[in-house]
Amino acid sequence: MAMIRWGLGRLTLHLLKRRSSLFLKLTAIVLAVLFFCEFLIYYVVIFRCNWPEVKTRARDQARQTLDPVLRAMFLADTHLLGEVTGHWFDKLRREWQMERAFQTALWLLQPEVVFILGDIFDEGKWSMPQAWADDVERFQKMFRHPSHVQLKVVAGNHDIGFHYRMTRYKVKRFERAFNCEMLFSWKGVNFVMVNSVALEGDGCTICSKAEEELMDISRKLNCSRQQGQGASHCAAGQPLPASAPILLQHYPLYRRSDANCSGDDAAPPEEKNVPFKERYDVLSQEASQKLLWWLRPRLVLSGHTHSACEVLHQGGVPEISVPSFNWRNRNNPSFIMGSITSSDYALSKCYLPYEDTVLSMYCGAAGLLVILLLAHFELLAPRFLFGRHLSRMHTVR
Repeated sequence: MAMIRWGLGRLTLHLLKRRSSLFLKLTAIVLAVLFFCEFLIYYVVIFRCNWPEVKTRARDQARQTLDPVLRAMFLADTHLLGEVTGHWFDKLRREWQMERAFQTALWLLQPEVVFILGDIFDEGKWSMPQAWADDVERFQKMFRHPSHVQLKVVAGNHDIGFHYRMTRYKVKRFERAFNCEMLFSWKGVNFVMVNSVALEGDGCTICSKAEEELMDISRKLNCSRQQGQGASHCAAGQPLPASAPILLQHYPLYRRSDANCSGDDAAPPEEKNVPFKERYDVLSQEASQKLLWWLRPRLVLSGHTHSACEVLHQGGVPEISVPSFNWRNRNNPSFIMGSITSSDYALSKCYLPYEDTVLSMYCGAAGLLVILLLAHFELLAPRFLFGRHLSRMHTVR
């Protein structure tokens, strides 16, 4: 009887050890996969991105000082989901992806200024005051940044509504939330940030005010180009840097379609030849010509299409369409890195982890867990178990 009890005790102890060993293995695998897919992968991928090199000219030949280089990041179409159409798991998954990607990029790349080119939110066009306040609070948590890093945003159609739904109230609450400004200068570089939704050209109150402000900026830029020439129409005061501006907006300037766009993150083939609708997909030809004429930019960056594109406009002005930063809009989100001086610039693209890569890792880990469980309970196919037994016997010999 004592021998039976002793044997049962040893068997029970053996089973407990096997179960605890299995539990530890499963826990270790789950935690390791979670840590890599939800945290470490962003460092692995973004670590490969580097700031592009830009040629710097001597600003003062006597002192041999060079033009300072401004490091800027450009994002677009974050589309934070709202309370109406946003599912809680969709919010959790995609917003965690954007938060980790943004915080990792800040830590690794150390930009001086970050621009987000519209459609910050998905439901700003109709959200009520409390829902708007909640969305802004979530945005500030996700895109938190050190005090020495500037964060600038421009309005998109999902933030304030398309032209037919845009109101002064929506525009003002967006401007209050983000301290918006149309003209921003740093290190000798001028940025003009345009509310492209207001460039409808129909003479509405918001549209007329936007055009007046743009014309005023145009005069200031022209005066900066004429410094030292004694232009009588230029008001006294601190002049802008004598540098052609960089135009930032949500809608792209007019182009017929994305037919000539290329690259891994360009529009899919079935969408490339679909004609764009003016004032909906892109700005009108008239508004585009006005912006190019008034501002004479050296570079244009825009969002809205969720896909990448490079276009050369009249006068040789390049435009870069920045892809969406959100997994919800594309499998391979990215952002633009710019090294900019008062006279030159260089751009490069930094991709985020692909969503299907992360999902594949989870599927692989789930398969491994299933195999471990089946092996533990000896439920695998007999041939597999026989081969495993033979390998053990061979190892012992």
